[in-house]
Amino acid sequence: MIIDSLDNAHKYFTVNSYFEEAFAYISSVDLAGIEPGKYEIDGDNLRAIFSDKTGMSAAESILKFECHDKHIDIQLCIRGKETIGWKPRGSCLAQKGEYNPEKDVLFYNDAPDTYFGLTDGQFAIFFPEDVHAPMIGEEEIKKLVIKVKI
Repeated sequence: MIIDSLDNAHKYFTVNSYFEEAFAYISSVDLAGIEPGKYEIDGDNLRAIFSDKTGMSAAESILKFECHDKHIDIQLCIRGKETIGWKPRGSCLAQKGEYNPEKDVLFYNDAPDTYFGLTDGQFAIFFPEDVHAPMIGEEEIKKLVIKVKI
């Protein structure tokens, strides 16, 4: 997992071959004005999902404590205050159902080991080994998730 601000995004371009393109997309769109929805960036390699909704309780978010096998998530807080729960996948013991290959998601019944906060212009990058519970908060959170193919 990586936590940082957009000012430092260039430091991560070499981590994955699509990261530079993903962060170029972020800097090219009107983050404040874009409508919620799904946007194609580069076919199946990069997809953007914009949301603008009220955060949820930690208990609600943990119900979908998730990780992915085929994608890395770049989760950017555009506006608001978001808390995210995290735990290393190798420490999770209670798998919840089976992996869904169509949605590239696996859920766990475990609880996060730690929580951290993001606010305007800060992002977290979740790799397949990062189980995460996002969108925890009491107010409106405008957010972008970029799905990066591995």
